[in-house]
Amino acid sequence: MSLSKNKIRYIRSLEAKKHRKEEGVFLAEGPKLVGELLGHFPCRLLVATSEWLKDRPVLTDGIQEIIVASHEELSRASLLKTPQSVLALFEQPFLEVDTEAARRSLCLALDGVQDPGNLGTIVRLADWFGIEHIFCSLNTVDVYSPKTVQATMGGLARVKVCYTDLPTLLDSLEGVPVYGTFLDGGNMYNEVLSETGLIVMGNEGNGISAEVASRINRRIYVPTFPADRLAAESLNVAVATAVVCAEFRRQAVGR
Repeated sequence: MSLSKNKIRYIRSLEAKKHRKEEGVFLAEGPKLVGELLGHFPCRLLVATSEWLKDRPVLTDGIQEIIVASHEELSRASLLKTPQSVLALFEQPFLEVDTEAARRSLCLALDGVQDPGNLGTIVRLADWFGIEHIFCSLNTVDVYSPKTVQATMGGLARVKVCYTDLPTLLDSLEGVPVYGTFLDGGNMYNEVLSETGLIVMGNEGNGISAEVASRINRRIYVPTFPADRLAAESLNVAVATAVVCAEFRRQAVGR
């Protein structure tokens, strides 16, 4: 079966959140990413060159529909500047919000993160640092947007990303350490950071919202170096997440 014009239109329509939500699927492109996600999410459609399929017969078990396509056909369906040899449509999982996760492990919460690349990078960072749960505010960008999925580099296979009302979630975490980064917070490197709890990261331009900030009980700060040096006003949210998570894990290893 060749890749029809209707199928190409359908694949490309998934760039829009409305269509992804209606269909309950998300798009992934490229051998590494598709290979990471196969087996973790049901695959409705896989489109690949004959060469890619020939080298990976085991990976194709259980896929609803497989289409062998030419590089030219894949190029017409792809949302990437440099089309790859394979793309796939996976079912979006239904994930219940695990409110107890922050009591037994270290979790992340994202308050209004808007850039798809930032969100995807944060998912990838969470995967690297062994953080299995990310709670996103309802106004955080869609984790299943193609740009976000690509930026996760397969982290979606191991990190559960849920959308919820953050103030309500935080109200349910009585007694749990809830960290947030603020300019008036304590120097992160002088603080004793817990091995469990929640780290809240804010919007790229406005930081953590007032409603969420009022519920944070551990205010920390990533200092410049040296401390009195004039520097940029803030770090990119994904970079800040990496720095903060690294310090949490460094302290945990040192105990």
